[in-house]
Amino acid sequence: MTNAKHPGSPSRRTRLVQLGIGVSALGSILALGDAVQAQVTVEPAATPQSLKGVPRPEPSNLGEFVLNKSEAIALGKALFWDMQVGSDGKTACASCHFSAGADSRGKNQLSPGLNRMASLTSPNPDTTFQLGGVNYQFKLDDFPFHKLADVNNRNSSVLSSINDVASSQGVFNEQFLGVIGTLLPGAYMLPFTNGTYPQDAFATWYGSTTEQRQLLADPVFRVGSVNTRRVEPRNTPTVINAVFNFRNFWDGRAEYVFNGVNPFGLRDPNARIYKNILSGSTWSMQPTQVRIDNASLASQASGPPGSDFEMSAHGRSFPDVGKKMLYLRPLQGQQVSTTDSVLAARRHTSGLGLSEANYAAMVKKAFRPEWWNSDQLIQVNPDGSKGLTTMVSAPTASQYTQMQHNFSLFFGLALQLYQATLVSDDAPFDRFMGGNSSALSTRAQQGMGVFFGKGKCASCHGGAEFTNASVRKMLATPMARMVMGNGGTAVYDEGFYNIGVRPTLDDLGAGGKDPFGNPLAISALAQISNTRVKELVGINPNLTVSPTERIAVNGMFKTPTLRNVELTGPYFHNGGAATLHQVVEFYNRGGNFHDQNINDLDADITNLGLSTDEKTALVEFMKSLTDDRVRFHAAPFDHPQLMVANGHAGSTSAVTSDGTGRAVDSVLTIPAVGASGYSKSATPANFLNTHHSGQPIVQLKTPGGNCLAPNTSLLTLLTADLQGKSCTTASSQRFQIIPEADGSMRLVMQHNGSLVQGSALQLAGLKITSGGHNGLTLQHWRLEDLGNGYTLLRNRSSNLCVELTPDLLLGNKATQQSCSSAKTNQLFRVTPI
Repeated sequence: MTNAKHPGSPSRRTRLVQLGIGVSALGSILALGDAVQAQVTVEPAATPQSLKGVPRPEPSNLGEFVLNKSEAIALGKALFWDMQVGSDGKTACASCHFSAGADSRGKNQLSPGLNRMASLTSPNPDTTFQLGGVNYQFKLDDFPFHKLADVNNRNSSVLSSINDVASSQGVFNEQFLGVIGTLLPGAYMLPFTNGTYPQDAFATWYGSTTEQRQLLADPVFRVGSVNTRRVEPRNTPTVINAVFNFRNFWDGRAEYVFNGVNPFGLRDPNARIYKNILSGSTWSMQPTQVRIDNASLASQASGPPGSDFEMSAHGRSFPDVGKKMLYLRPLQGQQVSTTDSVLAARRHTSGLGLSEANYAAMVKKAFRPEWWNSDQLIQVNPDGSKGLTTMVSAPTASQYTQMQHNFSLFFGLALQLYQATLVSDDAPFDRFMGGNSSALSTRAQQGMGVFFGKGKCASCHGGAEFTNASVRKMLATPMARMVMGNGGTAVYDEGFYNIGVRPTLDDLGAGGKDPFGNPLAISALAQISNTRVKELVGINPNLTVSPTERIAVNGMFKTPTLRNVELTGPYFHNGGAATLHQVVEFYNRGGNFHDQNINDLDADITNLGLSTDEKTALVEFMKSLTDDRVRFHAAPFDHPQLMVANGHAGSTSAVTSDGTGRAVDSVLTIPAVGASGYSKSATPANFLNTHHSGQPIVQLKTPGGNCLAPNTSLLTLLTADLQGKSCTTASSQRFQIIPEADGSMRLVMQHNGSLVQGSALQLAGLKITSGGHNGLTLQHWRLEDLGNGYTLLRNRSSNLCVELTPDLLLGNKATQQSCSSAKTNQLFRVTPI
């Protein structure tokens, strides 16, 4: 048979020979059972190798800018986590990327459909909320955003469907007024020599710098007359492994070529930074266009600091960011661990921030001097034109030093080099592909068969990066011809697909345009001319597209990596799914808006016919892509302390004002952590605790309203049989969920510290009991989320599930039985206390 995505692809037999794990290893997977054999009767995709050893993209001309790479990495880590970067002094890049590189906050994370279009050319933003409103606290029952009577049938009755977006809160709606500096005692404003000033004068003048801002009434993000923090119109993707992306952001607008100024690369004809060129004994500063390849992460990093949703007041330029940040001590209000893998040696003696005097000092160590050492000023005129001037007095608001003006270059490259260290290549999958046959459970291996076979997942999530949007894939084949959902053929951008999450006009994605009027999609540029692709993207196109040939670009979004996916919910560009089971159900039914989006729909978005066991196995395989270093924030994923706004004090109908018209933040503190990571019990939970790692105290509730509890009144006893009892506030009905390295959990009873345990015997009907810690897998449980708010409790040793079996004496006795999501007496709702 042929592959619908790539007509004429090799036969199934040929593909088997191409599998990265080899035919014999695949045979081991097939031998796991008849169900698995059924899963791979379709043509399997090639299984990728481990991510270990895959080269990390790096600019070919990095040495023209960076003087010391390790210093640049330290600068990038400090800037990424520093809350001072935001206009409010409270918002860091990490504020939206602190949880497995993504955002796990649950309050005030809702945005209306601001990207909605009336047509392909006419915006029609929806500014009304359909779910809960501003400052809403998400509940698991809110998801998925598109609810069906039958999750397996996309044509069943629609119970509810909303175009709201689960995303990330940023800053208040404010106007930038300027940067002011606080002079150090004894500082002189005019330390001139021969009519000029030394290039480090600002660093010696200012003890601190702050931004002046004015609150603007927000037409959308407010409760009554009080402004709340604004929420972005798309879900936050992870930055972990993002160095492998050819383009970044959901719509791909962060270009492969970094121009040193903003995300748009060669598309911006006016992007210039200033270089101080030495000719003989004379320095001459000149505006310079730069082309830095393999740098979409630098392009991406240059965007949020200027966004009035994410980090900035209206009108703040990147030179303004430099004018503030260069004279501040790095991370000065945030704790840094004594064992931080990058910053420990630079830690200030107070424990707060770094010992460097300011960011200017770090820039000088990291970057070549010709990009920062001029003693001239750059005048930015009201019309946007620029010129050079010699400072004869304190600089005006429109005058910048070379270091200030070029701060976007330093910021972008430093963040890219830091984020290039955030590669998770030690997941169980990587170890399995490296030859450790016990690294994946039997269930996860079954799921791997589904992933690379019947599930068609690898059609989009290919390669060791688990995304076709990778540099390796897109540099070779940035475009392809594909049979679309309606049976016609079209040219599309590799790694970008319309999968029918929402109607196409809710958000055009890669079908939109850049600020200069050019199509974002490479295939749309190629339709104009191949020369246009080379000019604006910086690569040679692999296809020639005629002006009349059909292209598929509308409603297309970048395929995210699936690495660490269990930790990065909510999912999709609209955040409309909270759990991996909901994601699997979406694909199993062939999307939400299959027929509405049929002209642009990926042909692999179709009914898959997965059984319940196949869905569960597929989720288990995706969990095997989690690197425990990411789970526990261990090096290189360790970090300084971070305080983030988690909504506001109050509700959707009333919030507390701080007296200035801004709502008071509810603050969530992410503690500083060193190279060894958090302890298992202290690891922050993911979105709505859906993976249960490091979760706070919970109850395990049945659909009938009972709670799992010991059957004895002698609560000091470690050993007791368990049963279902009417739910109360008793400590004997409370459990703490402690993660294990293999992805399973221990259930610790709060009244006496005993652990819930099954049996080492794979016999149905044996009692579920509690006992003291014994280190055996019979005390390890897999909490298998079913996507409907309920979870199965599967024992790691017996592979059987907890069931509350009717009993004459005990009422509902807890026993281990063959797992079945169809049995309501095996369903438990994990409810935080």
